[in-house]
Amino acid sequence: MMNRPRQDRPPRDWVRVKPGEKAAAVPEKPQYDDERLLKLLQSAKRELQGLRLIHLHLSLLQDKNYGDIHEIKRAVQAIADNSAYLQMFTLSNDDVLILYKGIKFSTITEACQKIEKLMLSRTKMTGPNAYRENSLYSIMELSLNFVNVIRFIEGLDKDGGGGDASKAATKEPISLEELAKIERQIGNFDLSPFMLNQPIVDIQAQEENRREYFEVYIAVKTLEDRLSPEFDLTANRWLFNYFTSSLDHAVLKSLNHGVDFIRGHKIGLNLNLSTIMSSAFVKFDERLTMELRGNIVLEINKADLVENIDTYKDVVEFANNRGYSICIDGITPMWVEHMDLEYMACDYAKMFWSNDVLDMGEAALENFSARIRSQENCRFILGRCSTVTGLLFAQRHGIHLVQGRMVDTILRKGVRITDALKMANIMEADE
Repeated sequence: MMNRPRQDRPPRDWVRVKPGEKAAAVPEKPQYDDERLLKLLQSAKRELQGLRLIHLHLSLLQDKNYGDIHEIKRAVQAIADNSAYLQMFTLSNDDVLILYKGIKFSTITEACQKIEKLMLSRTKMTGPNAYRENSLYSIMELSLNFVNVIRFIEGLDKDGGGGDASKAATKEPISLEELAKIERQIGNFDLSPFMLNQPIVDIQAQEENRREYFEVYIAVKTLEDRLSPEFDLTANRWLFNYFTSSLDHAVLKSLNHGVDFIRGHKIGLNLNLSTIMSSAFVKFDERLTMELRGNIVLEINKADLVENIDTYKDVVEFANNRGYSICIDGITPMWVEHMDLEYMACDYAKMFWSNDVLDMGEAALENFSARIRSQENCRFILGRCSTVTGLLFAQRHGIHLVQGRMVDTILRKGVRITDALKMANIMEADE
């Protein structure tokens, strides 16, 4: 019998298979999409409205498996058919990013929880993710986090892990059972020692330092040390967001014991939209005169607003009827550039200072300043000013209200903030 010519065949995977069974396909190493995603984001940066991002932190899994990508694709496929847009990218550190549009938030969280449960059933995470959360997934508005996402992807070439992902947690993340214990304690707990206030100051006032209002807030870490020293209240973002609702009600209960301190002082209260529309807030509201309501600024986090836009509209109507002011808390330069804050009927909009703001190009900064100055009914606040640089930035770009540790330091020294800024400008010019 003649020998048949040998044919070139792909190498065979010699896995023993039982009779009647099919050999399972061996997952191949995925192609990485860093460069493709970066080009897509940079070309689409002016068309971000409505796009959201899921970041799956698979690089933090102790035992990595290329089969995970296939499992995720199957989980995502179930929701992809009903979306206006969905695209999945695998990064070189094994993280997965999914861009999507037109899917209910509850559907997305359910899918992400399913993926997290699937992954953590066989292995565990090595630490907190790049956003300092003890979660395998993060969901965010792309337009509000565009710069951070770009920098994360660019940083993969430098450190292979997206920056802060390697920072170890100092405490165990809070569990649902532990949180339930804290909630029971909060109901009969005096929060007054943990309620702090920080002034927001007008840098235009020439005669003396003029405080626009005082932001009242809870020192969460101090409260954590008292009620739950072994656990981190903020590590699990979803549980912490749930906890803030209980905290809001406890704050209102504390304020109900005495509202006289509001008289003569304007204060800002950080509250969830759901809290403002609750019976607890109605009870608080009933104790106030119209004059006292005019001294209260309702500070609403931008993420809460985006997730609950219909509730925000109800809050705006309620605030207008009752005399409260509204501040949208935590906006970004992207919001300043693209959002019509006049239309959103807020009296204040607070942006947090970061040195990253200085990386904006000259044209972007000019547009940023023009948008700030064009808003007639909304006043901008630059928060978290821990250095003079932040105060100078605010002064140069038309932001008249500032807040932060540097502001506190200037006030403690009894110096007028206008004088401190004059000195800072002189010193900078001499350098």
